[in-house]
Amino acid sequence: MANHAWQPSLRTPDPAIRILDQRFEHYRLPHATVERLWSGCRWAEGPVWIGDARALLWTDLPNDRILRWDEETGGVASYRAPANKANGLARDRQGRLIACEHGGRCVTRTEYDGSVTVLADSYQGKPLNSPNDVVVASDGAIWFSDPPFGLVSDYMGQVAEAELPASIYRMDPHSSRLECVADDVPGPNGLAFSPDERRLYVVASRARPRTILAFDVVDGKRLDGGEILIDAADGTPDGFRVDVDGNLWCGWGTGSEELDGVRIFTPDGDPIGHIMLPERCANLCFGGRHRNRLFMAATSSIYSLYVNTRGAA
Repeated sequence: MANHAWQPSLRTPDPAIRILDQRFEHYRLPHATVERLWSGCRWAEGPVWIGDARALLWTDLPNDRILRWDEETGGVASYRAPANKANGLARDRQGRLIACEHGGRCVTRTEYDGSVTVLADSYQGKPLNSPNDVVVASDGAIWFSDPPFGLVSDYMGQVAEAELPASIYRMDPHSSRLECVADDVPGPNGLAFSPDERRLYVVASRARPRTILAFDVVDGKRLDGGEILIDAADGTPDGFRVDVDGNLWCGWGTGSEELDGVRIFTPDGDPIGHIMLPERCANLCFGGRHRNRLFMAATSSIYSLYVNTRGAA
């Protein structure tokens, strides 16, 4: 199933949507098929839905740009280029764009007038590594992972030496104080809260095999635990999101036909479904009017699929 030869399924249910456990049957819409919305990236990442604009934003690190897909027209245009090697994206509680930027080793906020504010670029007097993924809690706190991945090459960031351990940080919504909440996760990558925000899930991408850890969130400010929820075995989880039922929808793949796509797990870590894509999926988000459309950033392309659930608000 090579990328250039991919074609949308003319059969329903779409055979690319695999049921691994009958609990996934509820989430598959029998008449919905995987769609490719656009192709032309070198490494698609960080999708975020902008509901008031009916648009999807995502990043393309090697090409140093943020792209925008319009739901009404289906057109794709540049949102920002250069983009300081932006990676993970999110929106804050006021609707502003939050971006992890490898190029500036920082986390930024795009204001309503289009200007960009640097929210964090150092900790205890030392520069951050390469902020990777970001989530905003209901209290407005910004949580982000800071592995050294963007320091390895000029292709995905800029070559430099790490001066801080790979960590997870929380920025207080009132004081803007940055606090390290974990510095012992091997290669912290994708982040997502459970729907009640009592748990924070984190991809440990330097673990072998990769794992997804589950932390308890204490008082909305601290992390406790960090048990292995999912052992990825041969898979490579990267970015992921959680639906209203607490299921984890994880970007997946290793460049093989059987693994590339999205793997879905219950809140207990049981694999129940898989969406097969012709490319490794790095990250995803829920969007559309009802948050029931899954947008998947997979290497060179953006795919979508309507599902029978909604992304956690």
